[in-house]
Amino acid sequence: MIRKKNKAIFLDKDGTLLEDVPYNVNPALIKLQYGALEGLRSLKKKGFLMFIISNQSGVALGYFALEDVWNADEAVRQKLADQNISLDGSYYCPHHPNGNVPEFTKICNCRKPEPGMLLQAAEEHQVDLSASWMIGDILNDVEAGNRAGCKTILIENGNETEWRLDRNRIPDLVAANLAEAAQLIATINHLIISFNPELH
Repeated sequence: MIRKKNKAIFLDKDGTLLEDVPYNVNPALIKLQYGALEGLRSLKKKGFLMFIISNQSGVALGYFALEDVWNADEAVRQKLADQNISLDGSYYCPHHPNGNVPEFTKICNCRKPEPGMLLQAAEEHQVDLSASWMIGDILNDVEAGNRAGCKTILIENGNETEWRLDRNRIPDLVAANLAEAAQLIATINHLIISFNPELH
């Protein structure tokens, strides 16, 4: 049995890593959120793997093709690479139960708040979910992370409007952006190591 030893940051894409442009797959409109580069650099230095975890229901709804999602992903990766930051993987759910493209119209275990994409990434990259974080701007992100066994941070930027709460939808921490989220994670990890020196 392979011991899962990696720790990871699972990032929602639109509204967390990128400025929120609804159903956007146009590389020209892809812009990083304020604080994203600072936060990612800090987290990479702490040894976290980095994964995008994103619902892309526009595929099921017929707004764009799955190929467009991956082209946009490549544009994101290039934008980060230009700043010497690399992603370790991207996971996209193209499904929606009320779609109109039959291939992608279904109930699945990958569409957040389901935890399927995180569980897949953890399995494929030997990630210890208990040492990892899910960061997103709505409570569906938080729920997916909690159900996967991660710690969670809600980016409070006004994108959550429903505030339907239950125990799976309460984040461990709240931050204004990725830079602040990275600072909070660094503080928590420092405290953990301080109380458990053998983890250093």
